[in-house]
Amino acid sequence: MTQSVSADVLSRLKAALGEGGWSQDPDRLEPKLKEWRGRWTGRTPLLALPRTTAQVAAVVGICAAEGVAITPQGGNTGLVAGQIPQGEILLSTEKLAAVRDVDAFDDVMVLEAGVTLARAHEVAASVNRRFPLSLASEGSCTIGGLASTNAGGTAVLRYGVMRDQILGIEAVLPSGEVWNGLKRLRKDNTGYDLKQLLIGAEGTLGIITAASLKLQPILASRCVAVAGVASAQDAIALLARAKDESGGAVEAFELMSRLGVVLAIKNIPGLREPLAEAHPWYVLIETASGEPGAAEAAMERLLSGALEAGLIQDATVAQTQAQAHALWAVRENQSGGQKPEGAAWKHDVSVPVSKVAAFIDQANAAVERLSPGVRIVAFGHVGDGNVHYDVLRAEGAPDDPHDALRDQGARIVHDIVAAMDGSISAEHGLGAMKSAEAVGYKSPVEVAALRAVREALDPRRIMNPRVLF
Repeated sequence: MTQSVSADVLSRLKAALGEGGWSQDPDRLEPKLKEWRGRWTGRTPLLALPRTTAQVAAVVGICAAEGVAITPQGGNTGLVAGQIPQGEILLSTEKLAAVRDVDAFDDVMVLEAGVTLARAHEVAASVNRRFPLSLASEGSCTIGGLASTNAGGTAVLRYGVMRDQILGIEAVLPSGEVWNGLKRLRKDNTGYDLKQLLIGAEGTLGIITAASLKLQPILASRCVAVAGVASAQDAIALLARAKDESGGAVEAFELMSRLGVVLAIKNIPGLREPLAEAHPWYVLIETASGEPGAAEAAMERLLSGALEAGLIQDATVAQTQAQAHALWAVRENQSGGQKPEGAAWKHDVSVPVSKVAAFIDQANAAVERLSPGVRIVAFGHVGDGNVHYDVLRAEGAPDDPHDALRDQGARIVHDIVAAMDGSISAEHGLGAMKSAEAVGYKSPVEVAALRAVREALDPRRIMNPRVLF
């Protein structure tokens, strides 16, 4: 495999893609060579913009024959640099944007990889159904990227991660061959499940070009509330109570620290304090039910009981859709609110739900020993154990000294996670940022098995070569 690409290969790739199917224009390339946080900048000899699966196969086939590496990219919303090329051909799925089918009877839709999550929601709604995966980046993130990174989001507590939404996929394998696995079956017990290898593989075992996705019913009632709590441990106790008392109505259970709320309101126009008084921690809860009025009733029972028990200090319940959106906006801008504050160490981790509070306490103490005065923003999908643990430089301090401690800080946080039998990447994937580090947290047996799978499917390692194992 080589990272240099001859003029002849570039000419053949351009011919396979046709007019409008490729670009070398620096202005066209520039936004695709930078990730959202601005930490990674890439380079590529060619941006491939295939419009069909056949064109993807043609590009991969040429690259496979010549040993030329490819970096696939969806909506470029990834946060671990797995989509940023460093000399590879950059293959964008943005033009693979067809809705191939939507079927309310089978509760399935078949979408190409470049369809955005927001568009997927519209397609589902067009047949009075719902696609439950929900992320703040829904206007940009795409079905192919979501599948390739096994994205999570805010509704995992009820519906699971992206893997749980997929019935089948179509993909171009590293050989350039097309695998049509777009089945719509809920049951298929005929041996190895190839799609599960490709889901979460970050483009290393093939390029996902389409997916058959489950649809869910639109529930009759929905209720959103924010409660103020004294500690992360109280938030976990509230979650346990919610699960026990709601009859499965809890769809989202999100944790926010006071600092995260303050920075979101400070830096994102239009946001407001969710509660009249400040609280150390906030929990956003969403309940939903197929029975009219049941979600609201479940929320009222939960909050009144929790207030009596001293688990919450105050709460507000959205009375309109606009109020619900306003509460969610504070949660969805936890990352955006940090961006103007300078250098930050970002950690996307998961631990058993019962250990979330202990993780935050231990990580806070360890990080503050390493770098006194840092500002810590912990938030995330606490209902499934996923904590976004972000460490901002001290207010007014320069970025460089904080950046210099980034790797040391990550090791401290990740060691605590590993000791709790957690994961150093809950939903963002490993990308170029965490792949080497992840090897140290997996057993030699597991790493050898994973490498054997990759060697079998991509012996020349042309697919996203800097990512995973």
